[in-house]
Amino acid sequence: MSALDNVPAADNDRDARFMRGALDEARAAAERGEVPVGAVVVMNDEIVARAGNRTIADCDPTAHAEVIALREASKHMGNYRLAGADLYVTIEPCAMCAGAMIQARIARLIYGAPDARGGAVRSCFAVLDHPLLNHRVEVTAGVLAEEAAAALRDFFAARR
Repeated sequence: MSALDNVPAADNDRDARFMRGALDEARAAAERGEVPVGAVVVMNDEIVARAGNRTIADCDPTAHAEVIALREASKHMGNYRLAGADLYVTIEPCAMCAGAMIQARIARLIYGAPDARGGAVRSCFAVLDHPLLNHRVEVTAGVLAEEAAAALRDFFAARR
């Protein structure tokens, strides 16, 4: 049973469409020599920001795709609070990115592949589920998971 088995078909189609945008960003990051993670922020069925990892190019450990996309979306919307926004990411976010989602008040996180080594949503930690948090993020996992995992697998295989 996949994470999408109980999700209406229209939502499945919508999630897959926006995840493809995140996958495009991941592929572009890989072409630049960055770890292939991509993210898009969606408001009212429109992509308002997109990004791929830029930690190497920016010489910045915080330049994860999610953080960059949240920054760009905040600028676009004119508000650091992104209430009602959905964040699509190719891989399960780390603790830093999960914290940024809480601060931005993201309504929903949709991610592709789990990250057994650093995922902070379900795999290693459950940052978004802490009972003392004043904001809850709805989570949908496993959207185009194989494509997202393959992008990472292929990237690291080429470097061995």
